[in-house]
Amino acid sequence: MPRETLRVKLAKPRGFCAGVVRAIDIVERALELCGPPVYVRHEIVHNKRVVEDLRAKGAIFVEEVDEIPEGAVTVFSAHGVSQAVQDAAHGRDLPVIDATCPLVSKVHKEGQTHARSDREAILIGHAGHPEVEGTQGRIPGGVLLVTNVEDVGGLDVQDPEKLAYVTQTTLSVDDTRDVIEALKNRFPAIIGPDVRDICYATQNRQQAVRELARDVDVLLVVGARNSSNSNRLREIGTQMGVPSHLIDDADGLDAAWIEGAGAVGITAGASAPEELVQEVIRRLRDFGDVVVEELTGVEEKVQFKLPPELAYAEKIPETAA
Repeated sequence: MPRETLRVKLAKPRGFCAGVVRAIDIVERALELCGPPVYVRHEIVHNKRVVEDLRAKGAIFVEEVDEIPEGAVTVFSAHGVSQAVQDAAHGRDLPVIDATCPLVSKVHKEGQTHARSDREAILIGHAGHPEVEGTQGRIPGGVLLVTNVEDVGGLDVQDPEKLAYVTQTTLSVDDTRDVIEALKNRFPAIIGPDVRDICYATQNRQQAVRELARDVDVLLVVGARNSSNSNRLREIGTQMGVPSHLIDDADGLDAAWIEGAGAVGITAGASAPEELVQEVIRRLRDFGDVVVEELTGVEEKVQFKLPPELAYAEKIPETAA
């Protein structure tokens, strides 16, 4: 007996954010200007398809600066790097192009401003995430890291009257609300950014998933396992009582997940290209008729400019940063 038509509902917005688009454009523009290879420290963004596509064009991904040959054009990933990494690149006279997301750079600057005002910085984020490691290494005097409310109780600060907090950009207002409240309760004098400084893309994608999860039987999140924002989208679906699965691509789809489902929701993390979403839809069509509907949502129009050495140059200068 043929299965009833499966309704596929797409979150809006989903997929690439402006910072990811800019980072990919930077690598492609660098390849265009100087030819391959271009060396990229760390994955430019957390997505296997993006990395593979850029590798095919001549990008070489390394974990540390000392793996890069002398004089090779070097790109820092969208997650940002510590001052020590930047100094190591300059110490070897590598022509560096910084693809750090401007919103991450803004967090670095906020932390540095607090340090100049003799305020001890507290970073709300996940240990080991490359963005967190970069931010920790950009703020003079060191940074105290907290991930949850329990961590706040264990903080040992120098002066409770001279504190400030900043947040990992891939955390939303909802992700950080309880931690910020705990910080303010324990340290009433603490200061921090306005909620408007939270990454727009993270907030928008999480809100879109909440809307989507109300109307589907199964949620598919297209994104990498090491993508913080993709994992959070899956967690939100699960918290709302919807079976939710994080998949790299269409090959990760298990037919058993959609058995008996009338509606399947699909979203994608901020580093996942739209082509992966479309491949998942095509895979779903293998199981029967599919009707696709995109939900209404925020229309994102944010664009970030390329670094000037790429936007205007006809060739990469010997020292781009």
